[in-house]
Amino acid sequence: MNYQHAFHAGNFADVHKHAVLARVLIHLRNKPAAFRVIDTHAGAARYDLLAQEATRGGEWHDGIAKVWAARPTSGDDRSGGGAALLTPYLDAVASLNPGGSLRTYPGSPLVALALLRPQDRLIACELEPRAAALLQTALRRDRRAKALTIDGWTALGAYVPPKERRGVVLIDPPFEEAADFTRLSSALVAAHRKWPTGIYMLWYPIKERDAAEALVRRLKRTGLAGLLRCEINLAPPAAALGLTGSGVILVNPPYKLDADLGLLLPALGKILSPQATIRTDWLVPAR
Repeated sequence: MNYQHAFHAGNFADVHKHAVLARVLIHLRNKPAAFRVIDTHAGAARYDLLAQEATRGGEWHDGIAKVWAARPTSGDDRSGGGAALLTPYLDAVASLNPGGSLRTYPGSPLVALALLRPQDRLIACELEPRAAALLQTALRRDRRAKALTIDGWTALGAYVPPKERRGVVLIDPPFEEAADFTRLSSALVAAHRKWPTGIYMLWYPIKERDAAEALVRRLKRTGLAGLLRCEINLAPPAAALGLTGSGVILVNPPYKLDADLGLLLPALGKILSPQATIRTDWLVPAR
């Protein structure tokens, strides 16, 4: 595996994915019972936006930098409630940037950790050696979290269902190979068979529409119910343009999360690009 997320940390796709994850966790926190987050492809957890990797492409300037600059002040929400829904996510980012200047970006493990209560737990999995070592360092002081050097697909089969019986599984592979799209649907079905009441959050890149639409068709054929899709596209997909959009499909999303996303995503899209298009729809309604 050659993928290094440090080159892409804080880009618009990260912002989309992590803002949605934060909303899921806010809903889970509404009930007192403990929950668990299982992050199958966790990465390094913490990224220096001024390091060589992040500055080479500068993708974060079109992602978290724009959202950070546009964050609402207290009592100032000009987007009909949408920007306010970003607050838990932005608070997680702010916790790593105490001086107010944006320098460090949290990966999904630290976004999750910022929203866990004392009774909640996190399992973060990463196989790439350098990222796994950094993940261990980032999480080692928090008793609620465990970093595992394990293949994410293997972890998905090994760690569901969690003993808490509540929680979310974030499946965010690097998509180095086209086969990851196919593997995503088959791995979900196997995990769902073991834990049908869990929340699953599947992220996928949009570089052209064929792979994303094929994923949707495969998921519809599984017979699973409660499939909610949300996408942000900054430009019409075209293979020559590279990453133009970011997609998330949720299985068993929390009640009223669709209403949250109906406010949050348009507000986020407006910040990221005036040409951004948003799609939030039920692929298969909940039963």
